[in-house]
This record gives sequence, C-alpha cells and structure tokens, in this order.
Amino acid sequence: MEELKDKIRQVVNDLGYYLYDVEYVLEDGENILRIMIENDTHITLDDCVLVSENIGLMLDEDDPFEESYNLEVTSAGAERTLHTSEQINRAIGEMVYVETFEQTFTGQLMKYKDGQLTIRFNDNKQTTVAEMDIHLIRTAIVL
Repeated sequence: MEELKDKIRQVVNDLGYYLYDVEYVLEDGENILRIMIENDTHITLDDCVLVSENIGLMLDEDDPFEESYNLEVTSAGAERTLHTSEQINRAIGEMVYVETFEQTFTGQLMKYKDGQLTIRFNDNKQTTVAEMDIHLIRTAIVL
C-alpha cells in the first residue's frame, strides 16, 4: 500500500495538490479506494474530478487490486484530524481544536517546531503544548 500511496502522491503533487491520506475500505459491501486531497485554499468538485481522472489513468496502467473497487477523490475536510508532522505544518495559521489528557482548547496554530506546538487564543495569550501530550488535534471551524 505504501508503494501505491507514493505513486498517488506523485500524481497529486504534479497537479499542484497535497495528498492528505489514502485509504482502501469496505463500505456497504463495496471496496473503495478513497483519496483525500487539499491545497492552499479550498478544494472544489472540479479539483476532485481532475485528480480522479489522472489517478484513474495511472491505475489503468498499473492496477494494484485484483478485486473490483470504486475510486473516490474527496477534500480532506474542513475539520480534519492531523495525523502527521506534515499535516500539522500545513495547518500553521489555521484554527485547531486540541485535546490533551488533561485539557481541551481551541486556538490558532502559530508554530510547530521540535515537537512543540504554539497555540494562540482569542485573547492573544499563547500556550505551548508538547506533541507527545496531544491525544487529538484537528482543524476547527470557529463561528
């Protein structure tokens, strides 16, 4: 799966997008190869179609699965969980929701360096949280 993910990442990056995640799941009796993408602004339906067409061409040449499946290309989502250092770095400047084992809070992710995240709150106060203390971090929509 990692080899496939690398091939998909190359196609997605060549088109000017970022690969958020790839998953191969069984849903309602159907196999789905789901590719989640993002960019520097927002993902549109046209973006998903473009990526889907190009990934489809790559898969037609080198189909990694014996069974039938559906290809699905989607946005990573407005409130997406951040799993990797790359995802956290891409979220700098965005609002995030953070759960540690002791507290929860929402603020703007200002900095991520050496396993430390700096979060600024609405009152302009800041806190630093060690990545190893974070149970959950996701981007957040604040109204």
